Amino acid sequence: MSFLDLENKTFLVIGVANKRSVAYHVARILEQAGATVVYSVRSEPRRDSLAALLDGREVHVCDVEHEDQINALVEAVRVKHPTLHGIVHSIALANYENFSGVFHEVSKRDFMQCMDVSCFSLIAVANAFREMLDQQASVVTISISTTTMAVESYGYMAPAKAALDSTLVFLAKSFSRFSQVRFNGVRAGLLKTSASAGIPGYVDNYLFAERAMLRKSGLTTDEVANTAAFLLSPRSSGINAQGIVVDGGMGVNYFDADIVRDAATGDGSDPGR
Repeated sequence: MSFLDLENKTFLVIGVANKRSVAYHVARILEQAGATVVYSVRSEPRRDSLAALLDGREVHVCDVEHEDQINALVEAVRVKHPTLHGIVHSIALANYENFSGVFHEVSKRDFMQCMDVSCFSLIAVANAFREMLDQQASVVTISISTTTMAVESYGYMAPAKAALDSTLVFLAKSFSRFSQVRFNGVRAGLLKTSASAGIPGYVDNYLFAERAMLRKSGLTTDEVANTAAFLLSPRSSGINAQGIVVDGGMGVNYFDADIVRDAATGDGSDPGR
């Protein structure tokens, strides 16, 4: 038995977009640990684009904006897997093409769609699968390291993630009425993913994050995925209703002397070069 004790357990992973996705990295770690992974992606074209990457895996299609598709996913998964030992929720959506970059100008339609896909879907999926979840199953969602810093280019996604962080707490309490199912989040710092590439100004923010981290190097997707795998495992049984920050220490280092000096002098050069 490996340390994580995931052998012969079954997990549903929602949100693989490509090989750079956090969801894919989590799934890979689970499979390496001996677990069975069932995949859910948003659309048929997405499933087609992942055919080579997920060759031989069980892949279902479910757009979480539609309740009927969530219910259909439950029935499809139940055919081969009557019990799930965990769910990975790694989905978010914001229509940045229509976003001016000024928060108060966001449309109600875009804001509500973002909240629906990025936050409410966790409630919908957990509720739909509740009877299939093992009594000690673990549900893990992927959030962001902080929702109290107004990063203008990130726009209205941060409020949705703040709601997500609160939602997992209430789900943990609600499910405790009839089970020991745990709900936790991995609050990740800035990553090099395809999803992040669509955020205006993200590259500059990522380069700043590299400098702000205590180790002066960027966060890797595997570091986030490893934390998620731990939270999915029985080894984290004492952790519930929590958001685990994985940011390389960035959150304590915004006043790093080099960063402050460069801001004060207008020198953006890297003193290490």
